[in-house]
Amino acid sequence: MTGRRRWTTEEILDTAAELLRAGDAETFSVRKLAAALGTDSSSLYRHFRNKTELLRAVADRILVAAMDGYRPEGDWKQRITAVALRLREAFGRHPQLAAVWGRYASGGTGSRLVMEEILQALRTSGLPEADIPARYHRVVVLTAALIAAEGGFGTLTPEEYEQGMEQFRVAVLGADPERFPALAHFARSVQPLGADRLAAFEEILAAQLARIEATIP
Repeated sequence: MTGRRRWTTEEILDTAAELLRAGDAETFSVRKLAAALGTDSSSLYRHFRNKTELLRAVADRILVAAMDGYRPEGDWKQRITAVALRLREAFGRHPQLAAVWGRYASGGTGSRLVMEEILQALRTSGLPEADIPARYHRVVVLTAALIAAEGGFGTLTPEEYEQGMEQFRVAVLGADPERFPALAHFARSVQPLGADRLAAFEEILAAQLARIEATIP
Protein backbone atom coordinates (compact mmCIF):
# COMPACT_ATOMS: atom_id res chain seq x y z
CA MET A 1 0.00 0.00 0.00
CA THR A 2 1.42 3.38 -1.01
CA GLY A 3 1.70 5.88 1.83
CA ARG A 4 0.64 9.49 1.71
CA ARG A 5 3.01 11.94 0.11
CA ARG A 6 5.21 13.87 2.52
CA TRP A 7 4.96 17.57 1.75
CA THR A 8 7.92 19.87 2.40
CA THR A 9 7.55 23.03 4.44
CA GLU A 10 8.05 25.16 1.33
CA GLU A 11 5.35 23.27 -0.57
CA ILE A 12 2.94 23.74 2.33
CA LEU A 13 3.67 27.47 2.43
CA ASP A 14 3.23 27.75 -1.36
CA THR A 15 -0.23 26.19 -1.15
CA ALA A 16 -1.17 28.26 1.91
CA ALA A 17 -0.21 31.45 0.05
CA GLU A 18 -2.41 30.45 -2.89
CA LEU A 19 -5.38 29.81 -0.61
CA LEU A 20 -4.87 33.16 1.09
CA ARG A 21 -4.78 34.96 -2.25
CA ALA A 22 -8.19 33.49 -3.03
CA GLY A 23 -9.61 34.25 0.41
CA ASP A 24 -8.38 35.82 3.65
CA ALA A 25 -6.99 34.93 7.05
CA GLU A 26 -10.46 34.62 8.58
CA THR A 27 -11.69 31.94 6.19
CA PHE A 28 -8.32 30.18 5.96
CA SER A 29 -7.92 27.04 8.05
CA VAL A 30 -5.44 24.21 8.44
CA ARG A 31 -8.23 21.83 7.48
CA LYS A 32 -8.76 23.62 4.14
CA LEU A 33 -5.02 23.62 3.53
CA ALA A 34 -4.81 19.89 4.23
CA ALA A 35 -7.68 19.25 1.82
CA ALA A 36 -5.93 21.26 -0.90
CA LEU A 37 -2.80 19.17 -0.39
CA GLY A 38 -4.72 15.91 -0.31
CA THR A 39 -3.60 15.05 3.21
CA ASP A 40 -4.89 15.32 6.77
CA SER A 41 -4.40 18.14 9.23
CA SER A 42 -2.26 16.07 11.59
CA SER A 43 0.49 15.81 8.98
CA LEU A 44 0.70 19.61 8.76
CA TYR A 45 1.04 20.01 12.51
CA ARG A 46 4.41 18.30 12.21
CA HIS A 47 5.57 21.47 10.44
CA PHE A 48 3.53 24.14 12.24
CA ARG A 49 2.02 24.01 15.71
CA ASN A 50 -1.09 26.01 14.81
CA LYS A 51 -2.74 28.29 12.26
CA THR A 52 -1.12 31.44 13.63
CA GLU A 53 2.38 30.01 13.30
CA LEU A 54 1.61 28.98 9.74
CA LEU A 55 0.26 32.43 8.80
CA ARG A 56 3.32 34.09 10.28
CA ALA A 57 5.55 31.86 8.17
CA VAL A 58 3.65 32.77 5.00
CA ALA A 59 3.95 36.49 5.77
CA ASP A 60 7.63 36.10 6.57
CA ARG A 61 8.33 34.80 3.09
CA ILE A 62 7.04 38.10 1.71
CA LEU A 63 9.52 39.93 3.94
CA VAL A 64 12.35 37.71 2.73
CA ALA A 65 11.41 38.40 -0.89
CA ALA A 66 11.19 42.13 -0.20
CA MET A 67 14.69 42.25 1.24
CA ASP A 68 16.22 40.08 -1.47
CA GLY A 69 18.96 42.06 -3.21
CA TYR A 70 18.65 45.02 -0.85
CA ARG A 71 21.79 47.09 -0.31
CA PRO A 72 21.88 50.04 2.13
CA GLU A 73 22.26 53.36 0.32
CA GLY A 74 22.01 56.97 1.46
CA ASP A 75 21.47 58.37 4.92
CA TRP A 76 19.40 56.75 7.67
CA LYS A 77 16.12 58.26 6.47
CA GLN A 78 16.71 57.10 2.90
CA ARG A 79 17.52 53.59 4.14
CA ILE A 80 14.36 53.30 6.22
CA THR A 81 12.25 54.75 3.41
CA ALA A 82 13.75 52.27 0.93
CA VAL A 83 12.91 49.33 3.19
CA ALA A 84 9.35 50.58 3.77
CA LEU A 85 8.77 51.02 0.03
CA ARG A 86 10.15 47.54 -0.65
CA LEU A 87 7.70 46.08 1.86
CA ARG A 88 4.86 48.08 0.37
CA GLU A 89 5.65 46.85 -3.12
CA ALA A 90 6.05 43.22 -2.02
CA PHE A 91 2.75 43.13 -0.13
CA GLY A 92 1.11 45.08 -2.94
CA ARG A 93 1.61 41.98 -5.10
CA HIS A 94 -0.03 39.89 -2.35
CA PRO A 95 -2.63 42.20 -0.78
CA GLN A 96 -4.39 39.43 1.14
CA LEU A 97 -1.12 38.70 2.94
CA ALA A 98 -0.69 42.36 3.93
CA ALA A 99 -3.53 41.99 6.41
CA VAL A 100 -1.98 38.75 7.67
CA TRP A 101 1.31 40.53 8.39
CA GLY A 102 -0.44 43.47 10.01
CA ARG A 103 -2.36 41.16 12.31
CA TYR A 104 0.02 38.29 13.05
CA ALA A 105 3.42 39.90 12.37
CA SER A 106 6.34 37.54 11.82
CA GLY A 107 9.28 36.12 13.68
CA GLY A 108 11.32 34.46 10.95
CA THR A 109 14.30 35.36 8.82
CA GLY A 110 12.45 38.03 6.87
CA SER A 111 11.40 39.77 10.06
CA ARG A 112 14.97 39.73 11.35
CA LEU A 113 16.28 41.18 8.08
CA VAL A 114 13.84 44.10 8.28
CA MET A 115 14.49 44.68 11.99
CA GLU A 116 18.25 44.58 11.53
CA GLU A 117 18.30 47.14 8.71
CA ILE A 118 15.96 49.62 10.42
CA LEU A 119 17.85 49.37 13.71
CA GLN A 120 21.19 49.75 11.92
CA ALA A 121 19.87 52.81 10.08
CA LEU A 122 18.67 54.38 13.33
CA ARG A 123 22.06 53.74 14.94
CA THR A 124 23.66 55.96 12.29
CA SER A 125 21.14 58.75 12.85
CA GLY A 126 22.73 60.16 15.97
CA LEU A 127 19.87 59.13 18.24
CA PRO A 128 20.84 58.16 21.79
CA GLU A 129 21.04 54.36 22.06
CA ALA A 130 18.32 54.34 24.72
CA ASP A 131 15.84 56.02 22.33
CA ILE A 132 16.36 53.70 19.36
CA PRO A 133 14.05 50.79 20.38
CA ALA A 134 11.04 53.08 20.89
CA ARG A 135 11.66 54.95 17.63
CA TYR A 136 12.08 51.66 15.80
CA HIS A 137 8.73 50.49 17.15
CA ARG A 138 6.97 53.65 15.95
CA VAL A 139 8.37 53.26 12.43
CA VAL A 140 7.41 49.60 12.15
CA VAL A 141 3.91 50.04 13.59
CA LEU A 142 3.25 52.91 11.18
CA THR A 143 4.62 51.02 8.18
CA ALA A 144 2.69 47.84 8.97
CA ALA A 145 -0.55 49.79 9.52
CA LEU A 146 -0.24 51.65 6.22
CA ILE A 147 0.57 48.48 4.29
CA ALA A 148 -2.28 46.53 5.91
CA ALA A 149 -4.70 49.35 5.08
CA GLU A 150 -3.56 49.34 1.46
CA GLY A 151 -3.94 45.58 1.38
CA GLY A 152 -7.64 46.03 2.07
CA PHE A 153 -8.03 48.15 -1.06
CA GLY A 154 -5.95 45.71 -3.09
CA THR A 155 -8.36 42.86 -2.45
CA LEU A 156 -11.43 44.67 -3.78
CA THR A 157 -12.99 43.33 -6.96
CA PRO A 158 -13.67 45.85 -9.77
CA GLU A 159 -17.37 45.66 -8.92
CA GLU A 160 -16.74 46.34 -5.23
CA TYR A 161 -14.44 49.24 -6.11
CA GLU A 162 -17.00 50.86 -8.38
CA GLN A 163 -19.72 50.40 -5.78
CA GLY A 164 -17.51 52.05 -3.17
CA MET A 165 -16.72 54.95 -5.49
CA GLU A 166 -20.40 55.50 -6.16
CA GLN A 167 -21.15 55.52 -2.42
CA PHE A 168 -18.29 57.98 -1.90
CA ARG A 169 -19.63 60.34 -4.55
CA VAL A 170 -23.12 60.21 -3.06
CA ALA A 171 -21.80 60.79 0.47
CA VAL A 172 -19.58 63.71 -0.53
CA LEU A 173 -21.35 65.47 -3.38
CA GLY A 174 -24.75 64.94 -1.81
CA ALA A 175 -23.77 66.27 1.63
CA ASP A 176 -26.24 68.73 3.15
CA PRO A 177 -24.31 72.06 3.34
CA GLU A 178 -26.20 73.13 6.46
CA ARG A 179 -25.34 70.01 8.41
CA PHE A 180 -21.93 69.35 6.82
CA PRO A 181 -20.67 72.80 5.73
CA ALA A 182 -16.98 71.91 5.53
CA LEU A 183 -17.66 68.72 3.59
CA ALA A 184 -19.89 70.55 1.14
CA HIS A 185 -17.24 73.26 0.71
CA PHE A 186 -14.44 70.79 -0.13
CA ALA A 187 -16.65 68.20 -1.85
CA ARG A 188 -15.07 68.53 -5.29
CA SER A 189 -11.52 68.42 -3.91
CA VAL A 190 -11.73 65.59 -1.36
CA GLN A 191 -10.38 62.29 -2.66
CA PRO A 192 -11.50 58.78 -1.65
CA LEU A 193 -9.28 56.77 0.67
CA GLY A 194 -7.97 54.65 -2.17
CA ALA A 195 -6.65 57.58 -4.21
CA ASP A 196 -2.96 58.52 -4.55
CA ARG A 197 -1.88 55.96 -1.95
CA LEU A 198 1.83 56.00 -2.78
CA ALA A 199 2.15 59.75 -2.23
CA ALA A 200 0.22 59.48 1.03
CA PHE A 201 2.41 56.56 2.17
CA GLU A 202 5.62 58.47 1.46
CA GLU A 203 4.38 61.69 3.06
CA ILE A 204 3.19 60.03 6.27
CA LEU A 205 6.43 58.07 6.61
CA ALA A 206 8.52 61.18 5.92
CA ALA A 207 6.64 63.05 8.65
CA GLN A 208 7.41 60.30 11.15
CA LEU A 209 11.11 60.31 10.22
CA ALA A 210 11.19 64.10 10.50
CA ARG A 211 9.80 63.80 14.02
CA ILE A 212 12.60 61.39 14.88
CA GLU A 213 15.17 63.72 13.33
CA ALA A 214 13.90 66.62 15.43
CA THR A 215 14.78 64.71 18.63
CA ILE A 216 18.40 64.04 17.66
CA PRO A 217 20.77 66.03 19.89
